[in-house]
Amino acid sequence: MQRIGLIIVGDEILSGKRADKHLSRVIEILSARGLRLQWAHYVGDDRAAITEVLRRTFATDDIVFCCGGIGATPDDHTRQAAAAALGIEVELHPQAAALITQRCVEMAAEGRGSADMSTPENQQRLKMGEFPSGARIIANPFNRIPGFAVARHHFLPGFPAMAWPMIEAVLDAEYAPLFHSARSGELSMVVFDTAESLLVPVMEEVEARFAGIKAFSLPSLGDGQDGRTRRRHIELGVKGDPAMIDAAFEVMRNGVEALGAPFELTQKKPGSENRA
Repeated sequence: MQRIGLIIVGDEILSGKRADKHLSRVIEILSARGLRLQWAHYVGDDRAAITEVLRRTFATDDIVFCCGGIGATPDDHTRQAAAAALGIEVELHPQAAALITQRCVEMAAEGRGSADMSTPENQQRLKMGEFPSGARIIANPFNRIPGFAVARHHFLPGFPAMAWPMIEAVLDAEYAPLFHSARSGELSMVVFDTAESLLVPVMEEVEARFAGIKAFSLPSLGDGQDGRTRRRHIELGVKGDPAMIDAAFEVMRNGVEALGAPFELTQKKPGSENRA
């Protein structure tokens, strides 16, 4: 399955001035299309650090969405970092320049600023259209100021109101053939009052016998509100190829029973055997 990654840029996220909202929403956007996020990376407003991350990700075939740092203030470095990672220069994209000019005209008509693109403030705005040479633009329905794309990397504003519709539009326009292309299932049980270390051999046996299956465990200290989850417990399960899921889970259940560990079966997660 095609790997998809997310890069979130901004000192304000790392300092706690703003809470990140992108990660959970991007997961939702992908899930609605039967896709899954494989990795995420947070990086501050440091050009060298952003360049280093992008140099690594450009070397892969991953689909990457990068949110933040594409403005024109001194702490916005993503455009230049992307170019540096590719070993090319930034240049003013003509279509981006036209869109930014259109936005300035609209703002002037509203009494905000000038439509004269030679003014210092508008010259500064045009820098938001300076992208790595050969980049494609990504339309921004919120205010016309575009993002850009290079290969499978897509660079978007940090504002959720702008970034999220742009991500959806990119997915629908460029990656629709990937939607719901991989089938996956999931089955789990809740194991009570048992050390996770005792369950590791069971998980290893399942993965050794079923190449298309991944075993997982989610331990809890037992701080739930209902009678079952108030006890210390572990959600133990398998996920992966639906053709193997039942047999793999049976091996897991037999292993737990052999340990004498108390457990309860859980239902399949909604849609787990749909194309997702």
